[in-house]
Amino acid sequence: MTAREGNAALYFVDRHRFGNIGEKAAFIEAEPGGRTLTYRDLASQSDRMAALYRRHGLRPEDRAAMLLLDRIEFPIIFWGSLKAGVIPIPLNTLLSTEIYDAILRDSRARALFVSPELWPTIAPALADNPYVQSVFFVPQPGATNGSSLFGRFFGNQAKKSARTAKTYLFTRELSASQMQPVLAVSPDECAFWLYSSGSTGAPKGVRHVHSSLKYTADTYGRQVLGIEHDDVVFSAAKLFFAYGLGNSMTFPMSVGATTILFSGRPTPENVAAVIEKTQPTVFYGVPTLYAAMLARLEGKKPLGAERLRRCVSAGEALPAEVGERWRRFFGVDILDGVGSTELLHIFLSNRPGDVVLGTSGVAVPGYELRLVDEHGSPVAPGAIGELLVKGLSAADGYWNQREKTRQTFEGWWTRTGDKYELREDGRLIYCGRTDDMFKVSGIWVAPFEVEQALVSHAAVLEAAVVAQKDEDGLDKPKAYVVLKPGAQRGELEEALKEHVKDKIGKWKYPRWIEFIDELPKTATGKIQRFKLRAVSGVDHEVDSRRQELDHDRRVQA
Repeated sequence: MTAREGNAALYFVDRHRFGNIGEKAAFIEAEPGGRTLTYRDLASQSDRMAALYRRHGLRPEDRAAMLLLDRIEFPIIFWGSLKAGVIPIPLNTLLSTEIYDAILRDSRARALFVSPELWPTIAPALADNPYVQSVFFVPQPGATNGSSLFGRFFGNQAKKSARTAKTYLFTRELSASQMQPVLAVSPDECAFWLYSSGSTGAPKGVRHVHSSLKYTADTYGRQVLGIEHDDVVFSAAKLFFAYGLGNSMTFPMSVGATTILFSGRPTPENVAAVIEKTQPTVFYGVPTLYAAMLARLEGKKPLGAERLRRCVSAGEALPAEVGERWRRFFGVDILDGVGSTELLHIFLSNRPGDVVLGTSGVAVPGYELRLVDEHGSPVAPGAIGELLVKGLSAADGYWNQREKTRQTFEGWWTRTGDKYELREDGRLIYCGRTDDMFKVSGIWVAPFEVEQALVSHAAVLEAAVVAQKDEDGLDKPKAYVVLKPGAQRGELEEALKEHVKDKIGKWKYPRWIEFIDELPKTATGKIQRFKLRAVSGVDHEVDSRRQELDHDRRVQA
C-alpha cells in the first residue's frame, strides 16, 4: 500500500465515485423534505473540504470539532477532513457547556462546525477560547441558503460568545472552494478522535488511525453483520458515537449501501416512524430502546418491518427476555455484541444463525479475547474475570493522558474494565463493570443477572441493581425498577422478590425494591449505576481509570 492509499477516504468514498455506485444514494435524511446525498456527490463535496481548510489556514494535523446533528453535512465534513489530513472530532450533542469548554481546550481545535440547534449550548464555551479560529455554521435543511439563520445565530451573539473566532456559513464556504487532491498519509497516521463521555471525570480524547476504519468493516461488518450493497441501514445510535460511526458510515460505505440519517431523538415512536417510512433492512439499537419499543408498539408492527434482516444491539448487554420477545414479534434475531470507543466497534458478538440469548457470544474474527483474574492469570470455565481484547482497531492511545493510556493499552491488549463469566462452550456472559460487582455472603453478585431476572417479569420494563448496606453494614442487592405502562405497583414488590428467587437463587434477590419513572442513563442509553450507588449510600473504591470508564462501555458506543 502506498502512502496515498493509506487515506481511509479513498477506500470508503472515492472508489465509489464512478460507475453505478456513483449515482446511488449514500445517505438519505428521514425527516420530511429530507435530502439525498449520492456517492458521487459525497466524493466531490468532500474534495472541496481540503480547499476550504486551506482557505481558512488549517493544515494537516490541525483539529476540527464537529458538533453536528445527523444530517448529510456530517459525512461530507468527516471524510473531507480525512482527505485534507485535518483531524475531525465528532462531539456528543447532549453535553453541557462546561464539558464542551473542556474538550475544546484539551483538543486545541482550531475549527468548529456546528448545527444551529446546538449553538446556544456551545457558544459560551467560545467566549475566552484561545484556540478556535473559525466557526462554520451548518444550516438546517430547507433554510433559505441559511442566510437568515446565520444572521440570527451568529450576529451579535458571535461577537459576545466567540470573540476570537470568525464565523462562516458552511454551505457558502464549501461551494466557493475548489477541489483539492487527497492528502497522502500512512495507514498508521491519526485520522480522527472520539471523546469519552467524561461523566465520571475529565473527557478523554481517543485517537484512531486511518487503517482502523477498514479493519472494523473487514471484521465485524463483513464477517459477522454480513453487510451487503443493497442494504438500507438505520442506526438509532448517532454518528458521533463509535457505535453509530461504524453502523451508519464505515460498514455501509464499505460495500456501497444506503444509510438513513435521522437528526431527532430516537424515541420508540420516532424510531418506529422512521422504520415505517424508510423500510431498512439493517437496524441498530441499544437494549433500552428495544425494550421500550416492544412496550410502546403494543403488538402493532410498523409497516415495512418485514424487510428487516439484521438487528444489532450494543452499549449494554441485552436481556434474554427482550431478545426473545423481539424475535417472536419481528421474526428476526437481535445480534447482541460488545464494543468500545477504544476498539472502535464490536469485537465480541453473537452471529446470524448462532444466537444464544443471555450471552455476548464469541470473539469477532480478527480479535482475540482473554479473561483474567486480579493477578492477570487466565480464568477457568465457570469463573469470572476481566475482559482483555487484542485487535488491530485498538486506539493509538488517549490524548495527553499517558498514565491512563498505559493502564488501558498493554502492548497488543486493551483492558475493557468489564467482567465476564466464561462458559464451557467458550461463550461469554456479561456480569457488569468491574466496579458494579459486589459480594453477598462472600460470593460475587453480577448486577446484570439480577436485572435480567427482574426484566423477565411481565410488569417490568427496566431494572438496575446496585449494592446497599443492611443494618449490619453488609452489602445486599437493591433494585430500581421501571414498570411497563399500565402496570400497577400494588403488592408487586414482594412478587418481584419471589420471582428473582425462583429465577436465579434465593441469596441473590433484591432486599429492597424502589419503583422509579426513569433510570439515569448516558446519551448511549447505558444505565448510570454510579448515580444509583450514590443514592444508596454505597460507592465502592476503585482505581481512577475504572471510575472514568464506568459508563463509557462500549460502544458508543
